[in-house]
Amino acid sequence: MALILIVDDSPTEVHVMQQALEKHGYRTAAAADGAEALAKAKVMKPDLIFMDVVMPGVNGFQATRKLAADPDTRSIPVIMVTSKNQETDRIWGMRQGAVDYLVKPVSADMLIEKAQAALSG
Repeated sequence: MALILIVDDSPTEVHVMQQALEKHGYRTAAAADGAEALAKAKVMKPDLIFMDVVMPGVNGFQATRKLAADPDTRSIPVIMVTSKNQETDRIWGMRQGAVDYLVKPVSADMLIEKAQAALSG
């Protein structure tokens, strides 16, 4: 089953997303910030990454841009999951290499739907 990396500095958000995804048979891993996400993505090669934007250190936009630029990780789809709900944020996220952009709070159904869409190519 697919491995999904959840990147968020909120343990509560990570827990809620992990529960929803694991209930549908996905394996999950977590990273608390962009720097940890970059390191884990290179080693674990997840099938999909759910990326928060506002995090300490390397933010989600920066991490997504680095993932998209790295030959080892550029094929991993990244879906931004953030409280930043401005259209300019969405456009900027997509320009960094994200394949989709979700605004929190995200329902479990929406999370699963987007995961299935991204993983089916």
